Amino acid sequence: MEHIIDFFRTYPEMAIFLTIGVGFWIGSLKYKSFTLGTVTSVLLVGVLVGQMDIPISGPLKSVFFLLFLFAIGYSVGPQFVHSLRSSGIKQVAFAVIVCIVCLGVTIGIAKILGYNAGMAAGLFSGAQTISAVIGVGTDTISSLDISSAEKAKWIDLIPVCYAVTYIFGTIGSAYILGTIGPMMLGGIKKVKEMTRQLEQTMSQSSTSNDPSQIIANNPVVFRAYNVSSEWFADGKTIEEIEKYLNDQKRRLFVERVRKQSVIVKNLSPYTIINIGDEIVISGRRDYIIGDESWIGKEIFDSELLSFPMSNVSVTISKKHSINFHTIGQLRSMPFMYGVMIKEVRRGNVTLPIYDATELMAGDLLELIGLESEIKVAAQNIGFLDQPTNKTDLIFVGLGILIGGIVGALTIKAGGIPISLSTSGGALIAGLIFGWLRTKHPTFGRIPQPAIWILNNLGLNMFIAVIGISAGPTFVAGIKEAGITLFIAGVLATTIPLIIAIWLGHKVFKFHPAINLGCCAGARTTTAALGAIQESLGSNIPAMGYTVTYAVGNTLLILMGVAMVLLSI
Repeated sequence: MEHIIDFFRTYPEMAIFLTIGVGFWIGSLKYKSFTLGTVTSVLLVGVLVGQMDIPISGPLKSVFFLLFLFAIGYSVGPQFVHSLRSSGIKQVAFAVIVCIVCLGVTIGIAKILGYNAGMAAGLFSGAQTISAVIGVGTDTISSLDISSAEKAKWIDLIPVCYAVTYIFGTIGSAYILGTIGPMMLGGIKKVKEMTRQLEQTMSQSSTSNDPSQIIANNPVVFRAYNVSSEWFADGKTIEEIEKYLNDQKRRLFVERVRKQSVIVKNLSPYTIINIGDEIVISGRRDYIIGDESWIGKEIFDSELLSFPMSNVSVTISKKHSINFHTIGQLRSMPFMYGVMIKEVRRGNVTLPIYDATELMAGDLLELIGLESEIKVAAQNIGFLDQPTNKTDLIFVGLGILIGGIVGALTIKAGGIPISLSTSGGALIAGLIFGWLRTKHPTFGRIPQPAIWILNNLGLNMFIAVIGISAGPTFVAGIKEAGITLFIAGVLATTIPLIIAIWLGHKVFKFHPAINLGCCAGARTTTAALGAIQESLGSNIPAMGYTVTYAVGNTLLILMGVAMVLLSI
């Protein structure tokens, strides 16, 4: 055992990787729907590893934390900025109020129980499930004009209070929003019926049967037919065929034609189809499967059906006219001929594909179609997001540097130094740089897998160091906090969410499904969004989640600074 302890003390970086590996493994374990989550697991494993009293240099954790905050800002920046100028302003106002309520309720509880700044920051971080406050609170306490001993004591208490309150913060939020929320809004049956009606309303338009509106169990398909119907006796152009299909509310596309054993290479709307020709029609499965006797017998022909299709991602750019249009409006545009929308992602959330779903700059559209058609559509929508494994590290490095310099600037109010701290500066820099990329998408590329690494590894490396460093004093901290801390966490989680549901219903008049999604987003609790969608059997709540998440994720992190300063 002594050799093992000496090894980790000599090579503390190995202790960090041990904590990350075991923590991620424990975080992946589930019992029914219960899981500790990665961050909590890494923290607790770090505490156990920290019992070996392993010294770790301070700058290491700061580097990873800054990378995490910049990536968070970069991810939500487009939605944060553009929502301020779109119809999402109502959701922005809701998220701001909910964040203020979260801060106010937590401060009130901390004051009543006489918590110091470290305990208050840990309570806020865990109860509101905003793990980044651990770092922001640590930075803020480090800048205070108090003794080094008191700073160390307060900082060590942050992860303790976080660990005690985070579990209910996550599980409780999911239960409140997924179960109690619908009951407050009229009952689960009523809310599910209202959600179903909203889905129908959002999908009803003149183009609601467009094959570009697809879901997982209705993928785009291609089918070949031998033309034999007398309807083609005088010859029909592709334009006439597709118009006939549209009149039947079955918007499909003629993708390929073979005449006299030769495949026609350059199709146009005026290409004539005669009896004896063979054609390929594409579209959504539920609209292409039907009575095709007016065409002829379906055939399977590997040559006819073997042709390349493009499946690409396009980022909506602000300079293009599609910005803020709905999916229905986008599909009706001429450049979308033959192009189908497979998926729409905003940040890490997949949006429901309905005609009335609004699009905004920064959204990522996954399109399917012929390469020539996709190219035209991409030019009119925004920036073709070609797959790459390269990250613009110049962009990342200078962005964090600029944000850190701004965040380090300090002003004094009543003798108390106030600043965003370098962590707050990195977050703001990420917001601005992420938004700028939607205006100039040719620079600042950070692929989605790289963002995942920066988010998850960045935060959890920081948490691992926090856990290892706090390990020797963790048990003493638990004793000092007492059982009342858990109860305080339950109240700090529950009260703001109940108020938020009421505000969304009575004041903002949100649809119940949108209301619950907005509550989950403002509190940045993805687990709760999943619980809501499962409870309602719909992904409509995601439409209330994305904008409020961008606002909540930013404000709650920055409020970590206020939590410390108001608790002194």
